[in-house]
Amino acid sequence: MQNYKELKVWEKAHQFALRIYHVTKVFPKEELYTLTNQLRRCSSGIPANIAEGCGKNTQKEFSNFLNIALGSANEAEYFLLLSKDLGYLPKEEHRVLNDNINEIKAMLISLIHKVRSAL
Repeated sequence: MQNYKELKVWEKAHQFALRIYHVTKVFPKEELYTLTNQLRRCSSGIPANIAEGCGKNTQKEFSNFLNIALGSANEAEYFLLLSKDLGYLPKEEHRVLNDNINEIKAMLISLIHKVRSAL
């Protein structure tokens, strides 16, 4: 068991989720229960699953939760693209957030490999 707050990937994912909550405040009201909700849920799911995995007893369980976090990161990447293509997210904001999510994905993949090699 480890402290999730000490993981750089958790901190980056947490900051990403905060940014998503901020940028989706201006999404159209008709998207509140659809795209806004989905983007917020998957982005907050990334640090949440990292935190939950850190509380598990085995490295295998931790690895499984990191994989779930990676799935949420992929989902967030798609919803960012959809938001941009629908005109809800400016291109520059999309570029920055897309760079952020790709960095988080790379960090998760690296951590998954490290955890699995310790099994």
